[in-house]
Amino acid sequence: QVRLVESGGGLVQTGGSLRLSCRSSGRTFSSSAMGWFRQRPGKEREFAAAISWSGGETAYYADSVKGRFTIAGDSAKNTVYLQMSSLKPEDTAVYFCAARRPSSSGNYKREDRYDYWGQGTQVTVSS
Repeated sequence: QVRLVESGGGLVQTGGSLRLSCRSSGRTFSSSAMGWFRQRPGKEREFAAAISWSGGETAYYADSVKGRFTIAGDSAKNTVYLQMSSLKPEDTAVYFCAARRPSSSGNYKREDRYDYWGQGTQVTVSS
């Protein structure tokens, strides 16, 4: 059993920064990719950022966060971080961490390409 736990959420003012962390526990494996998704109030969950360790390290971002968010992580430890800067009220959401098994593949922006999920951490950006 793999368990992902997010931390670092909270309340911040517009223009502020937060750093989210996601750590795994339980069965040990080296994830091929980890990602962050978010669910804004009244909306469906959406892709925010992902990092792949297949054939080198590559980061992917949604257009809405590109240039403001930075993803980093350690595949051996199944740990991923999301540094969020220049936060806007529309970034208010529950942020979920996700991880893939080594054998999983496909579009990093699709939820169904991830095998393990955290419970989420709330980020609230006040105007």
